[in-house]
Amino acid sequence: MTTSLSTLIDLSKPSLAACVASIAFNPTVWNIVARNEYRNKTITRIFGGNARYGCYFLALCIFSAGILRDSLYHRALLEQPQAKILPEPLDTIVPAVLFVLGQTFVVTSTWALGITGTFLGDYFGILMDHRVEGFPFNVLRDPMYVGSTMSFAATALWYERPAGLLITAYVYIVYLIALQFEGPFTDMIYSKRASAQAESKKEL
Repeated sequence: MTTSLSTLIDLSKPSLAACVASIAFNPTVWNIVARNEYRNKTITRIFGGNARYGCYFLALCIFSAGILRDSLYHRALLEQPQAKILPEPLDTIVPAVLFVLGQTFVVTSTWALGITGTFLGDYFGILMDHRVEGFPFNVLRDPMYVGSTMSFAATALWYERPAGLLITAYVYIVYLIALQFEGPFTDMIYSKRASAQAESKKEL
């Protein structure tokens, strides 16, 4: 028995389009906003020159947008075709394990980095003293993005929505693209600080 794509995903649902748009919106907009902040200090100026308050405000925006994205994903899944993906009892064990692992990576990443380290504080000039090398960064290079992707996959498997697995693949691609911009830019920020510190030592 052959299965067509139309039986796995319903492209006519507006909830699917909203979900896909929100997934791309978040990392795209935050990268644009953060780079503008690094160059022009727009948010910092709004908060009277207090970079930390500006970063907390951006963190609240990012967190809220993430909750909205997850809500749109959940709604989209429930309006998509349901089909058996894994046999029992794996149909509950696998998504449960995936979700727990994924959230563990996300939560421990946030704990290790702190609010400013997690939510683009380096673009505000709030730099960490040294690179975080403990768990989960000693296991994965980008544990927050990997953990988030795992959670998307877990939800799709739990609700038995093949469309959710396609969305998960899309999420992973969006994250990979975002990292191509975030990684080098963040490296540049810390490289400039290292150069400035080296110059100041020479002057002494």
